[in-house]
Amino acid sequence: MLATRIRPVHIQCIRLRTLATESVHSLDSDKQPPPPPAKPQSPPTRLNPRPRPRSAPQYAQQVLPNLPSTFGRNQLLPVSNTTRALLEDIVAQFDAPIRYAFAYGSGVFEQDGYSRQKEGAGSETRPMLDFMFAVTHPDHWHSINMHQNPSHYPLHSRLLGSSYVSRVERIGPGVWFNAYVPVNGVTIKYGVTTVDNLCSDLLNWHTLYLAGRMHKPLRIIKDDARVRLTQQVNLTSAVRAALLTLPPAFSENELFERITSISYAGDPRMYLPAENRNKVANIVRSQGSQFRELYYRLVVGLPGVHWRVGEGMLEQDPSGHARAAHLKKLPKNLLDRVKQSYGTQLGGYSIESDESAYWVRLAGDDQLPKVVSQELANIVRYPATVQSFKGLLSAGVGKSIRYSAAKIAKWRKGSGAGSS
Repeated sequence: MLATRIRPVHIQCIRLRTLATESVHSLDSDKQPPPPPAKPQSPPTRLNPRPRPRSAPQYAQQVLPNLPSTFGRNQLLPVSNTTRALLEDIVAQFDAPIRYAFAYGSGVFEQDGYSRQKEGAGSETRPMLDFMFAVTHPDHWHSINMHQNPSHYPLHSRLLGSSYVSRVERIGPGVWFNAYVPVNGVTIKYGVTTVDNLCSDLLNWHTLYLAGRMHKPLRIIKDDARVRLTQQVNLTSAVRAALLTLPPAFSENELFERITSISYAGDPRMYLPAENRNKVANIVRSQGSQFRELYYRLVVGLPGVHWRVGEGMLEQDPSGHARAAHLKKLPKNLLDRVKQSYGTQLGGYSIESDESAYWVRLAGDDQLPKVVSQELANIVRYPATVQSFKGLLSAGVGKSIRYSAAKIAKWRKGSGAGSS
């Protein structure tokens, strides 16, 4: 009975792996979990009728078997020993259970325009460290964290309790942020989401709020097999989407900038004085080696793509058949939007009557790069806008003003650099 319940999970994992380009060995499906303990005998009773017997205990099934040690090794980006120790020590400060945690941004990897400055007697100030925590039960997590770290939450959140925080968290992209939190002598900002919400966005690009952040270099602090698998699919999807908007020949920097820009397209902060206008170029310019480590194995594993590493140039097959192979494997939300934009009939081909010809015709359309870019912006716009307004609830008025002022300063700096 237990074997039949585990087999569909195993089949689902194998199906997910076909969306990624990295080959993996099949898992050992014969390994069975230990049998449940024998049901204790009920004590004799004289009640009539006899009490209803207790239902059999429900044993939580393992969500995903362990992955091979080499799977997703491109995601394990190195940082300096000092940074690694600092990040791990910060996450260890939280008593609430964290399933998956990563750090990202200019505080972890260098960015142009965000260099560390000397302060006082040789001491060094670093940008605010950004973290993302994926948990199983957000209400329970915030309850524990609110008891341990009440100062991380604004007054109204502490008064309304963890259930209020978890309800607000579910709005929009499903993330709650605590900002300007002093820990171990540095200032951090950390977001909290659920593992289910994170994996759903990585696979389907419902909001691209989390998936887009994870297109860029990050440092994994606490790993999870399910997230690593879906993240590999997410990274491959980013490459496919970028290839559909790029010409037959392009540089690796063009590829990295196109991937990085996915999460910023449609973000209202990029059109307001709230974000550095050169952010995408700054990220790629300073983190080229990390991008190369993250994407090289995935790109060369795709058919029709050639990477001339020594020259920093790439070439892709521009034929309709090659592009259709990328198009059909885009995340569901993006693919549905592209199909809706074109309709079910294209150039006399119907997706119902001749699906193969429909995809080849669609992939060869000159307007496809523009349509893909526009639909990516449409996906990002609403969740990013909602999350910006949620900042007033999660950070409070004081921290929101402080955060906005810092963003405006970065925007002015980026605008000045761009005009010079």
